[in-house]
Amino acid sequence: MTRTFRMNEVQPRLLDETGQGIIGAPLVRPEGHLKVSGQATYAAEAKVENLAHGVLVRATITKGRVLKVDEAGVRDMPGVLAVHMTDERMIRNPAQGMMGESPVRDGKYIEYLGQPIGVVVAETFEQARDAAQRLKIEYSEEEAEVDPDNASETEWTDKEDYGDIDMAMDKAAHSVDEEYITAAHVAGAMEPHAAIAVWEGDKVTLHGSCQLVQFNVKELADALNIEEENVRILSPYIGGGFGSKLGISNEAVAAAIAAKDLGRPVRVVMSRQQVFDAVLRRTETTQRIRLAAEADGTLLGIEHRDRVSNLPNEGFSEPTNQATHFLYGGANRRYRQETARIHRNPSGSVRAPGEAVGMVALETAMDELAEASGVDPVELRLRNIPETHPETGLPYSARMLAECLKDGASSFGWDQRQAPRARREGDWFTGMGVASAARMNMLLPSEARVILTPTGAIVETDMTDIGTGTYAILGQIAGEMLGLPRELVEVRLGDSSFPKAAGSGGSFGAASSGSSVFLACKAIRDQIADKMGCGGDDLTLSNGLARCGNVEKKLEDLIDSDIVEVAQIKPGDTRKEAFSSGFGAHFAEVAVHAWTGEVRVKRMAGTFAAGRILNERTARSQCWGGMIWGIGTALTEAAEHDPRRGHIITRDFANYHMPAHLDVPQLDVKFLEERDDYANPIQAKGIGELGISGAGAAVTNAIYNACGVRIRKFPAHPDVVLEGLMAFD
Repeated sequence: MTRTFRMNEVQPRLLDETGQGIIGAPLVRPEGHLKVSGQATYAAEAKVENLAHGVLVRATITKGRVLKVDEAGVRDMPGVLAVHMTDERMIRNPAQGMMGESPVRDGKYIEYLGQPIGVVVAETFEQARDAAQRLKIEYSEEEAEVDPDNASETEWTDKEDYGDIDMAMDKAAHSVDEEYITAAHVAGAMEPHAAIAVWEGDKVTLHGSCQLVQFNVKELADALNIEEENVRILSPYIGGGFGSKLGISNEAVAAAIAAKDLGRPVRVVMSRQQVFDAVLRRTETTQRIRLAAEADGTLLGIEHRDRVSNLPNEGFSEPTNQATHFLYGGANRRYRQETARIHRNPSGSVRAPGEAVGMVALETAMDELAEASGVDPVELRLRNIPETHPETGLPYSARMLAECLKDGASSFGWDQRQAPRARREGDWFTGMGVASAARMNMLLPSEARVILTPTGAIVETDMTDIGTGTYAILGQIAGEMLGLPRELVEVRLGDSSFPKAAGSGGSFGAASSGSSVFLACKAIRDQIADKMGCGGDDLTLSNGLARCGNVEKKLEDLIDSDIVEVAQIKPGDTRKEAFSSGFGAHFAEVAVHAWTGEVRVKRMAGTFAAGRILNERTARSQCWGGMIWGIGTALTEAAEHDPRRGHIITRDFANYHMPAHLDVPQLDVKFLEERDDYANPIQAKGIGELGISGAGAAVTNAIYNACGVRIRKFPAHPDVVLEGLMAFD
């Protein structure tokens, strides 16, 4: 029986009262030694007998239809086993996150260059690759629009208005009205997309790299036109995702189709270039932000408009203004979004969709307002923190934005910041920048099974670990609740036959799946309390011992058979009573070369409040990763598209420039003690995307303070900075 709990009211802080002392501790990942020694089995490494190898065939036109495929020309090549082309089950692009159904399917119609349209299978990877490259295809080509700035097909959201922003701009003592442009990003995880499909009768097992297993089962079943109960997905280890593995992808569907028709297992692994070509990207954005303020910098209103792009018939549009709705006050507000329908590779959720690029623009605009009003940038943000949600009137559940800004400023030495262009050492200008961080918090339905045995505990859920530390934190929650060292807790993940979890994405995974583990353990504690003859509130479990009053017993002596509990968490009324979000503050110090425009980040620090921190080590690692991506957003990362045919030309890590080791200084991360009682029973909030939100703006705001060049087009490559510097000559 599954115990279902709805978060309808604030829960006691039980994890503050338990006695094991491992919750929040910076424990190492229990699976870490498996990963560094090559023993962790990723999707492409599953041990399967009689394995054949598939390579995707991709379209060489931008838009049109397949007319003819010369399959006979490659079938006689050495090792070739099968050619699967124009199959109506082939998906156009990966499913969007939490879609739960197949994306667009049409094996013959092409809507972007590089679209997977088939698969060639051979005895070896090299044989399959060669045959796929030699396959001759005839197309009927159509005109295709690939430039979002000149797209003839666009869709506008309805205006979302509060008050009168035009009136506020007219009466403002200070205002900002600027356009900000961010480049497209690619979610190029360390592990490329890979799948092995194995059929037994009408049932398929997919060894895949999947972030949201319960949804991916539905998507694969729908794509293959089979029942969900005939699909099993195994994703015990995932080498990064960043949103690119939220939905079922082309390699998984192709492997399943080929394996079924061939009657033997098939593996399909995308090359790095194929990942760039066909996996969901973060859209480029053009954002217009208007800020109206009184003489002291207090906001009268905000307008946030943006233009993004995607393929026709894709429902996702980057929620660029997501944080703008709740971060700062101002009674007069307007939002509107335009989506250009073009034939580039599709866009979708990439780490912190919305905030990652929307906050770059917002926080740059806030810096410009600080300059215009003569108010210190930290003080300006403090003055504009609203008492309640500025649009709904809801109170904030737990919000320590002010504390993060103040604590971060003090630790960073913000009082030493000088005026723009005032600090120069030789050829280098030096300056500081700040930006707020915010990422909306969510609780999703999630389920877990916990088994307490005489020798330890087992946690089972189809939750995934994409490198974020799920194995660690779920083991810590169970160990804390059951009074066991984490070494005695085995965590089993990524198997769709286990209870269905929220999955890894949207910063909801740890808190949602962690809450289900917590609830299952709480039910086990109640059973132990009954055995001890006391109430659950009087029970203490620690180091394998159970204590009630003056009675102490070994836990193993109380367990004559395994105790099994399955629990599910669901959101409830608390989300209607208070608004929950993580908050933080980024600080950066940069040096800008006066003659070349080169930017070097000298220092960077982040102070964050994200509810209960479940593992300080893995949480800090998540913030580091987000801050590094923020540096990339500010200075290096751009997926450049061919203006004629729309495909990405920076299609590998040699040309898509992520920050390298020398680009990243020592990053300081600090967590403020916080509990969010309205978020979930464990008072935790998401941390995986908070670190990237606003981070890039802290860097580019520091560029302005250093040399006086305002960055409104991201990334700030040296030529962009140099052009600004030349204006001072």
